[in-house]
Amino acid sequence: MDPKPDRSTVLLAPSRGGGAALSFPPSGSRPGRFPPVDEHIVMPETTRDEMIRGRKVVAQPALEPHADLQTSLDFLILPHVRPGYRPSTELLTRVSEGSNFATDLSIRREGQDPATGRRFLEEISFEIVNEQSVRDVVEKAEDLAERGVRRVFAIFVKRREVCEWSTEKHAFVPLLLDGMLEDPCFVRPIAVRALLDAQNAELEVVRALERKGNTELAKLKESARDEGRDEGRDEGRREALRTLLRARFGEISADADARITGASRAMLDAWILRLLSATMIDEVFAEP
Repeated sequence: MDPKPDRSTVLLAPSRGGGAALSFPPSGSRPGRFPPVDEHIVMPETTRDEMIRGRKVVAQPALEPHADLQTSLDFLILPHVRPGYRPSTELLTRVSEGSNFATDLSIRREGQDPATGRRFLEEISFEIVNEQSVRDVVEKAEDLAERGVRRVFAIFVKRREVCEWSTEKHAFVPLLLDGMLEDPCFVRPIAVRALLDAQNAELEVVRALERKGNTELAKLKESARDEGRDEGRDEGRREALRTLLRARFGEISADADARITGASRAMLDAWILRLLSATMIDEVFAEP
């Protein structure tokens, strides 16, 4: 009699259609034993096939709603990640012997996990859901949480909803759009609405860069303050010139007032000097 097959071996079993279907031991059937986190079981980066619990899923190229939101999400999260952590797009994570898939965005600690000698397991993962089946998203969340991922988020494009996986409720729980997403991986809380809206994402990115002490942003802010101070000084020159002209020559014409409003700092200084010796207002504004 042939020996019974080892449960760790991939088995071929008849499918409903009469062909062969892959069968794998259920996730979690061997507590404490997981495959290496970054080991492929499909040809790496040459196929769009994913494996979820032994079931092959073709990850099709994204349509505009998914692709656009993916770009916005990457843009938003990158500057918010605290030093010592690393965000990645489409990073492979093995959660069981029958898995080979990646989430849209993930965050992990930098360096190697001393317990495995490989990269650290991500702490946060984000999945953008547009055409993807709910079954696939739920099974990914279940398996990621079982493997040890701290937080699993799904952004449902059509529902305009950001959800977090709850192991206790065994479901994705919606987050308040007016709320904030806080985590030790981030330098500051992120507005939940920014995960769905590119304009809000831009504001959050500026705030994150400011929190990180970005030097270029600091230079821009200082330059803007300098320009504001300079503009204030120029406005003071204009008011001083108007006051002196009225004291010497009476009310000034609308044309003269318009010229003062549009004049450069150098021209204002030149007119103030001419005013000291001018006998009539036209001498102040005369072309040199």
